Amino acid sequence: MKTIACSLLLVLTLGAQQPPPPGSGPGRGQGRGGGRGGSPVAPLEETGFRQIFDGKSLAGWDCDPDFWRVEGEALVGETAAGHQPKQNIFCIWRDGSPGDFELKLQYKLTGADSGNSGIQYRSVELPNVARWVLKGYQADIDAQQRYTGQIYEERGRGFLALRGQISYIGDGKKVGAFGAVGDGDELKKLIKVGDWNDIHIICRGNTIIQLINGHVMSEIIDDDRAGRKMAGLLGIQLHVTPGAMKIEARNIRLKDM
Repeated sequence: MKTIACSLLLVLTLGAQQPPPPGSGPGRGQGRGGGRGGSPVAPLEETGFRQIFDGKSLAGWDCDPDFWRVEGEALVGETAAGHQPKQNIFCIWRDGSPGDFELKLQYKLTGADSGNSGIQYRSVELPNVARWVLKGYQADIDAQQRYTGQIYEERGRGFLALRGQISYIGDGKKVGAFGAVGDGDELKKLIKVGDWNDIHIICRGNTIIQLINGHVMSEIIDDDRAGRKMAGLLGIQLHVTPGAMKIEARNIRLKDM
């Protein structure tokens, strides 16, 4: 399993990060197919995804109506300095618990510099804490772009892969980084501040890859059988902050594998 996961990880990383080799443009060299010139790999066509948010209502989603609403075809969570949840809460998608999947959406985080959110996946509810509280993997998002793009585990093992890192967790072991997908500060420049960003989460078995605006931000291979979760709920986080903030999500689509 480890060998397969590592191979998949490296293939996806190299495919996402490296440019075509020199001389691979149209009309240069001879390809394998009957002397055809080699050409760069075309962008992958998006197929197999389904919309899980209709842009008009909270159908299929479960949120605290005191903080969440639909506005401008977006799912909106908003707080004010004097209007905060008692703890981090989530708008939870109730129509499934995906295991192996791809999730794509656009998000925009605005408001205070302390603004903080995230896309939760393969998660479980913690009703003993409060309603709308989740534990599990998270594609982290914050207003200062300090954590945006990293893989975090809410109410669990914490930081799993910082922006730019490839990390590994052995069974019963602590997480450790063993490679990089790029420089964290350079990847930060690809994130749009106060504007719409595209986020893409890929889960295949014990391997997770997160992309923002078409660039791999972080990856993990999780062999910790007691700590990991192989399927679970999706959600969008509304984080407790000192000041006002607003998280918006739209064009939310899922591809089950």
